[in-house]
Amino acid sequence: MIVMLLELKNPHSILAAIRHRSHDVRELRIRNAHPGGVWQEVLQAAQQSGSPVVMERGPSKNRSDRKPPSRETERTGGASAAVRERKLNALEELLPASDPPPESGLWMALDCLQDPHNVGAILRSASFFGVRGVILTKDRSAPLNATVYDISAGGMEGLRICQVVNLRRALEQAKEAGLWILGTSEHAERDLSEIERKRPWLIVVGNEQTGMRRLTSEQCDQTCRLTSLGEVDSLNASVAAGAILALLSAP
Repeated sequence: MIVMLLELKNPHSILAAIRHRSHDVRELRIRNAHPGGVWQEVLQAAQQSGSPVVMERGPSKNRSDRKPPSRETERTGGASAAVRERKLNALEELLPASDPPPESGLWMALDCLQDPHNVGAILRSASFFGVRGVILTKDRSAPLNATVYDISAGGMEGLRICQVVNLRRALEQAKEAGLWILGTSEHAERDLSEIERKRPWLIVVGNEQTGMRRLTSEQCDQTCRLTSLGEVDSLNASVAAGAILALLSAP
């Protein structure tokens, strides 16, 4: 198995990697001898964990030699880290093992999402709202690259995540484990407000353009929509996913 080495630039994604698996952080590169804010926290965490740190030469003290900061430098703080991709979970590690299964809780499945920014944003929301596991499809889906890690802002590290070839079969296993499958579609007849919240729901988010595949839809116990209250009649996949998680996790 080939393990990719990712160049992460978001300090939150790097900090999460250090905290969860410092042995996979191959090198932290700092271009400012006195980094501020969260980068200082990243540097301290790396030093405490024994992760290799390279202090690169900073900008010249001569004002005439200094270049104005670029948008990329301002965004990343002039630092980055080489981090091995994380080991994903097996499907069985995501599903509840208790008998009877839990009465509530949230899980997710992403059905062939192709935009790494959407995947990363959804994983960030999933981590924020305490999702217990996320199932990703392998085929026709966004690669789990550095963009996904950085946009997730640490969500890639703390979540139980698996990739499957056959999502339909994975949903069948989830149902056998006691989960209810909730599909999402702008064409669904029922609004999210009509859904019973206190159940162990596995929420399925479909492809950005075509939505859930037919075989995926057939596995759903219920399908819901977010009803527009204004002129715009649809939401970006990651925004919709975040809204659904917020509403279903509310007390």
